[in-house]
This record gives sequence, structure tokens and C-alpha cells, in this order.
Amino acid sequence: MREKDMVNDVLSMVNSSLTGYASVISQTADQQLRQTIQQIRDNDEKFQYDLFKLAEQKGFYQPAQQADPKDIQQIKSQLSGDTGGISGTGAEMSGRGRMDW
Repeated sequence: MREKDMVNDVLSMVNSSLTGYASVISQTADQQLRQTIQQIRDNDEKFQYDLFKLAEQKGFYQPAQQADPKDIQQIKSQLSGDTGGISGTGAEMSGRGRMDW
């Protein structure tokens, strides 16, 4: 197996794990366990970033072109404005499978 393939495989696995940590952390009631999982996630995020930088330096990974500042502002406005963004109240989610806790 080529080095590029191994690096990409590990990056993919770590990215998948990071997604899983978010789900577990949000559902963990025990504070000590929650903090432990957060520490593991933080370590994995650092590892993922270091591996990403290595892949980028070796030319294994080409980042996407920088977004236009106007596009970024438009997305920010859409997510924080009256267009159904997340405000934390849950009111925007009515009729879309909102869970009442």
C-alpha cells in the first residue's frame, strides 16, 4: 500500500471517529466520563490536524479553493437570520421532527 493511501485511510478513520465522539459526548450524563471522552476527542483532533498538515505538505491533499468573502457572509446571514437558522429555541424546527426534551 502506498504512503498516500495509508495517510488517506487513517484520515478517513479519524474523521469518522470525531463525528462519533460528538454524538457520544452529547448523550453522556456522567460528567467524568464526558470529560474523558472530550479529552480523547481533543487528542484525536490534534492528531487529525497534524496528519492533515503532513498530507498537505507531501502533496497528498489539495485543499478546496478559498471561498469568496461574499459567499461566506451570505451563508452566515442565512444561518443566523430569519431563514430558518438555528437560534437555540427550537421554534424554527416546528413541523420538522423537533424533539421536545
